[in-house]
Amino acid sequence: MSDRKIRLIIAKPGLDGHDRGAKVLAAAFRDAGMEVIYLGLRQTPEMIVEAALQEDADVIALSVLSGAHMTIFPRVKKLLDERGMNDVLLIGGGIIPPEDIEELENAGVNKLYGPGTPVSEPIKFIQDWFDKNRLNANANVNANIIKN
Repeated sequence: MSDRKIRLIIAKPGLDGHDRGAKVLAAAFRDAGMEVIYLGLRQTPEMIVEAALQEDADVIALSVLSGAHMTIFPRVKKLLDERGMNDVLLIGGGIIPPEDIEELENAGVNKLYGPGTPVSEPIKFIQDWFDKNRLNANANVNANIIKN
């Protein structure tokens, strides 16, 4: 087990002005031992991906209540792919119809949550993903360095 904290960007993209839920999640993620960078309101996909790159983030978590989820999530995913950042976990939540959740997850968004989801669910999802994808990858790199 590594002592490295999970680095998580949380943001409110678009014109959505309601960020209470994002702040509650940011506090819960921080309480779970993650390093949280809250970008705040009215972030563009470009701003979010650039911040994730600059902060060496493991996770991007977006809160979308404005109905723009079918535009914002694909744009962030496209920018991540263009930057070679397809190893960053992209999750989010908000008012998203089930059929849109399915479409977005099929398009590469890792996980989406709706209103009323216990904060323990995204925390566990992130921690499990990190343990599988980042800690194991780091252990393999370190083992190869020691071998050579």
